[in-house]
Amino acid sequence: MGLETQPKNPNSPSSTTTTTTTKKLTLIPLIFLIYFEVAGGPYGEEPAVQAAGPLLAILGFLIFPFIWSIPEALVTAELSTTFPGNGGFVIWAHKAFGPFCGSLMGCWKFLTGVVNTAAFPILCVDYMKKLFPVFASGLPRTLAILLSTVILSFVNYTGLNIVGLAAIGLGVVSLFPFVIMSIMAVPQIRPHRWISLGQKGVKKDWSLFFNCLFWNLNFWDTVSTMAGEVENPKKTFPAALFSAVILTCLAYIIPLMAVTGAVSVDQHEWESGFMAVAAQMISGKWLKIWIEIGAVLSGIGLFEAQLSSCAYQVLGMADLGVIPKFFGVRSKWFGTPWVGILISTLITLSVSQMDFTNIVASANFIYSLGMLLEFASFIWLRRKFPTLKRPYKVPMRVPGLVVMCLIPSAFLMVIVVVATKIVFLVSGLMTLGAILWYFLMNYCKSKKWFVFANGDEIEEILS
Repeated sequence: MGLETQPKNPNSPSSTTTTTTTKKLTLIPLIFLIYFEVAGGPYGEEPAVQAAGPLLAILGFLIFPFIWSIPEALVTAELSTTFPGNGGFVIWAHKAFGPFCGSLMGCWKFLTGVVNTAAFPILCVDYMKKLFPVFASGLPRTLAILLSTVILSFVNYTGLNIVGLAAIGLGVVSLFPFVIMSIMAVPQIRPHRWISLGQKGVKKDWSLFFNCLFWNLNFWDTVSTMAGEVENPKKTFPAALFSAVILTCLAYIIPLMAVTGAVSVDQHEWESGFMAVAAQMISGKWLKIWIEIGAVLSGIGLFEAQLSSCAYQVLGMADLGVIPKFFGVRSKWFGTPWVGILISTLITLSVSQMDFTNIVASANFIYSLGMLLEFASFIWLRRKFPTLKRPYKVPMRVPGLVVMCLIPSAFLMVIVVVATKIVFLVSGLMTLGAILWYFLMNYCKSKKWFVFANGDEIEEILS
């Protein structure tokens, strides 16, 4: 599936910033972009085994997609095809509950996105130091994180079509060693190892277990911020989302079953990065090195996908009048939202130099709040606009949709309730900042300090 060139819509709010044509994403690049928004490979699923043993880890990655990933993907498919503009969940909240909720949703999800984006260059360097110890600490590590962030941001600037094609290559190369490992593990598999609840005397770490599942099977809605860049989104989006769900679930469960069945080690050794160690035990050091290289490539794909989502969200918020129009300026050469990319990159760089354990936890907290608002927007839009044309419609009535959303919402509430005091404090400050930002933007509008999208332009996005 290729990438097709489409002329800019002269009536689109963002089209006034450039006269270039933009290449629209088609099915296969979109599938891999979604894949990298969510997963990027089996890297990071190991702590589920450490926390609860092989059986519960396998069951978790089999069952959790049905109670979390699929409902989130269904909501995204319906709303992205109904409102196929850049901004995604910001548009949905704005349409359902008004501009305040749209702005709040935008701030919550944007903060989550840039914090998560900052983690990926660090993960890349963490894997690189296993091959090149010079990157373990000090100036070389700092420069590696800085330069990789800047270079990868420039790749993002060159076009979403380039990012989409790169995602295909990165996805294939980073997944292939797991395919080889899973095949070579088959003769060594002992099925009784799959039903182990873990070693005797090892206490279950439920917090780690559920956070691992949540982290690895989350963020299906982030691709919605790029809906305006997709070729025929009303057909392409549902197909891409459901294909990506299948790809992601298989990419997790097959290597997990292969390794848990073929390798018997102390449960505490199942920490992040153990898949590479297991590859060496199954087939040799050459495959271990390949998986470590694949981890770096996966981190690149994750960075590019997340940065694209953040940048196009900024563009979408400018189109909606949530922020001034200049935030939505596109490049004259590539048609990309260069202001959004620049802002996202600068925040990413600032966060990457911090000890951000609590910031990441806080980002997950406010992401949970954003998802609760997203589910509420989905239900309310169905109730508020029952006759609205929906190219893809989840085949349920409102009561069924409520039940579908209540199950993942209950999980989100658990994350909110068990948060630490520091996370509550940081998340509260982030939310207070988001509220103040809304009123600051309104004040700027009243004083006409900046140019904002007008009512007709906003209505075009929401219609």
